[in-house]
Amino acid sequence: MSQQEWKDKLSEDEYRVCRQAATERPFTGVLLDETREGLYVCKCCGAPLFSSDTKFDAGCGWPSFYQQLNDANVDYREDHTHGMHRVEILCKQCEAHLGHVFPDGPEPTGQRYCVNSLSLTFKGKDSSVVKG
Repeated sequence: MSQQEWKDKLSEDEYRVCRQAATERPFTGVLLDETREGLYVCKCCGAPLFSSDTKFDAGCGWPSFYQQLNDANVDYREDHTHGMHRVEILCKQCEAHLGHVFPDGPEPTGQRYCVNSLSLTFKGKDSSVVKG
């Protein structure tokens, strides 16, 4: 999609996060406290990214997961912005910015996928849908 098509499809905040790699303010995302069973999919293209089974409360202010759902749907990129070294995570299908992954998560992976609610849509096993 062109940048204009993304702007037409997404809200202003969703566009800033998903297409321009911005970060939503901590503790503001609607999916932070979501506890129902289901899948978290890419807001932009619908690719399945994370399972509720791997979600945990990291206390960092963003939805956190210790494992991605499928290696084919999450991509990684070195990020040296803001004077830091981080690993950015993106949707492999549409290159939407999701957040970052850190090596301080729980077992069994030791990873913490710190994800912006605005980059996700939750699809509950109870057929509920919540857009982050």
